[in-house]
Amino acid sequence: MIFAAVDIGSNAMRLLFCRAYDVNGKPHFSKEELIRLPIRLGEDVFLNGRISERKADKLVTAMRGFRELIKVYEVDDYRAVATSAMRDASNSAEVIARIKKEADLEVEIIDGKLEAQLVFSNHIAEVLNPKHSYLYIDVGGGSTELTLYSNQKVISSKSFNIGTVRMLLDKVEKGEWELMRDWVKKTTFGYSPIHAIGSGGNINKIFKMTKKDNKNLSYQKLKSINDMLNSYTYEERVEVLGLKPDRADVIVHASKIFITIMKTAEIEDVFVPQIGLSDGIIHEMYDRFKKK
Repeated sequence: MIFAAVDIGSNAMRLLFCRAYDVNGKPHFSKEELIRLPIRLGEDVFLNGRISERKADKLVTAMRGFRELIKVYEVDDYRAVATSAMRDASNSAEVIARIKKEADLEVEIIDGKLEAQLVFSNHIAEVLNPKHSYLYIDVGGGSTELTLYSNQKVISSKSFNIGTVRMLLDKVEKGEWELMRDWVKKTTFGYSPIHAIGSGGNINKIFKMTKKDNKNLSYQKLKSINDMLNSYTYEERVEVLGLKPDRADVIVHASKIFITIMKTAEIEDVFVPQIGLSDGIIHEMYDRFKKK
């Protein structure tokens, strides 16, 4: 079986093709192709409250291309979702209608709670220590999704309007940081030992910069990388570190979000499985397909 997932985020949009198959009754997933386009819808929405005609045109054109690739791959199913920027855009319904009419793709705008659920649909629980508790941290351009997992079940999840593009544009409301810290303190109280699981393009890139073989990143190592990144200018992050332009300006904001959450919850390390929302969409489709 092969599935396609489209994630229309605040910073970039992604199309993931993934093959799913059973081995001795256990699901396995093999990524066939991942296409990422830095449309950055949040740049419009968080400043002006709506998606500009120029960015809407780019989005629709990209979705037409995605549709042709989905046809070529002859997928068993696809799902396209839009997150924080589209949730906030005053003309989101109009843009979604254009995508349906001109690209023949159905797009659903999902709320923060469903986004957190989909992110956690990655079968990640199967590789976790059942004796530990975990805080799943997914940092996007427009929002951060947090999920506490303990005793092999989800305890609580919450979405906060703190994202890398919002921070870049100075559009995070002051009280939102305090709300997130309070939620983290109250929700994680009494759960020990607690570890973090990190997802999103920025933490994946930060982890790759460490060139480590295992997938754990200590709090201290994350802080040192954050200090290093902040010691460079934006131009130097592109030219010296080789970061993509649309990554170089937001990666420092992502590291700040992770550091803030880990410090608040007194978490010493973060597990980086290098998965994200699009992977969760694939896994959710697979589970639904198997039930049928």
